[in-house]
Amino acid sequence: MTLSGLQPLRDGDAALRLLRDGTLDLEGRLVDASNTTLRGILTLDGVTARCVYKPVRGERPLWDFPDGTLAGREVSAYLVSNATGWDLVPPTVLRDGPFGPGSCQLWIDEPEDAEPLVGFVPAEEVPPRWFPIAAARDDDGAAYALAHADDPRLARLAVLDAVINNADRKGGHVLVGADDRIYGVDHGVSFHVEDKLRTVLWGWAGKQVPPDAMEVLDGLGAQIAGALGEELAEHLTISEIDELAARVEKLRQTGRFPQPPEDWPAIPWPPM
Repeated sequence: MTLSGLQPLRDGDAALRLLRDGTLDLEGRLVDASNTTLRGILTLDGVTARCVYKPVRGERPLWDFPDGTLAGREVSAYLVSNATGWDLVPPTVLRDGPFGPGSCQLWIDEPEDAEPLVGFVPAEEVPPRWFPIAAARDDDGAAYALAHADDPRLARLAVLDAVINNADRKGGHVLVGADDRIYGVDHGVSFHVEDKLRTVLWGWAGKQVPPDAMEVLDGLGAQIAGALGEELAEHLTISEIDELAARVEKLRQTGRFPQPPEDWPAIPWPPM
């Protein structure tokens, strides 16, 4: 039996068992990543699937995040996503691997005909129901717009990013799966105690959070105070968990998406 990148999301326990206990054989390195990011194949009891393995020892030191904590933040993003019921982050665990402990996340294959939801488009040809976010020009001086779709799936991802304080939501970190669901990946620089939200998904800035997302936020605070908080405590500090709860409460109180920061770059570089 072979699992595709999406089947385990319909059986979360099976995916997590495979990620935690499967034999991990490496295929190669994703060279565009800033930290050591390796693709591998997991095998357990005749089941196989691809994964992304990010060893702690391959994390590049950052001035604002403690060394050796990015893998735990990847896992924490999955835990929060799982608690929302939205399944926006592929199953992710912390496990030992060929280069020591690291995060291990289920690989998501994008169909060749998948329609991108974020990207650069000619400035005069922004598709209907898309939000232009920033202006740009190519090497020949032609005008383009960084834009994203007004899509409820992306809106949920924007809510999740605001909750986990994602400092690196690039367009390339938004994947469209074979089941027409979207997934967010690369959450190593999240959960900081200071406001560091940096994203390409600013189309809803200041607008009301959808009612279904508000219902999720209403229950998320209680989960953070309970079992979810206990799970997160294995990867985050008490202060980081407290600030996570505070961001959830702020969203509940305002009922609106956050505005771009004035003292912090609002869009990551590169944006895609």
